[in-house]
Amino acid sequence: MRELCPDAPQWFALSVKHQHERPVDRILSSGGVESYLPLFRTRRRWSDRVKETESPLFPGYVFGRFPFRDRVRILNTPGVGKIVGFAGKPVPVPDQEIENIRVALRSELPLGPWPFMRPGDRVRVDHGPLRGVEGRLSREKSGVRLVIDVELLQRSVAIEVDSDMLARI
Repeated sequence: MRELCPDAPQWFALSVKHQHERPVDRILSSGGVESYLPLFRTRRRWSDRVKETESPLFPGYVFGRFPFRDRVRILNTPGVGKIVGFAGKPVPVPDQEIENIRVALRSELPLGPWPFMRPGDRVRVDHGPLRGVEGRLSREKSGVRLVIDVELLQRSVAIEVDSDMLARI
């Protein structure tokens, strides 16, 4: 975790009301706060048509760069709920993480939101021939594996799967 510096501008993740990402981004920018709302292109399907739109990469969040001493002004911005942190204390987002997102978006390679999963997380296969199978996520150099445990035998089986088939339980 990064150290909180009250006077130097740092990036913070701001939790915002449902579908208020764009208005919060606009209000912060017009108020002199550096804000960042990463958007990605996606296809939306309606019953009569398909349309390409821009959607927030992190729904419900906007990034703001400001000195921590300005937090009250930021929290009074319409649509802002809180500054994201741990144990009730705001935590800055490392500059490198913001830059990584910017570089990824500029690359114009296909990207989109992805569930945050770590090795060891309990997962379930949502589609494909293994649909409904549950196990643990494991990462190997060759890819992602689903580990299925047989507790009684104290044995496991690992099968290589595409990570887009999995959902965290």
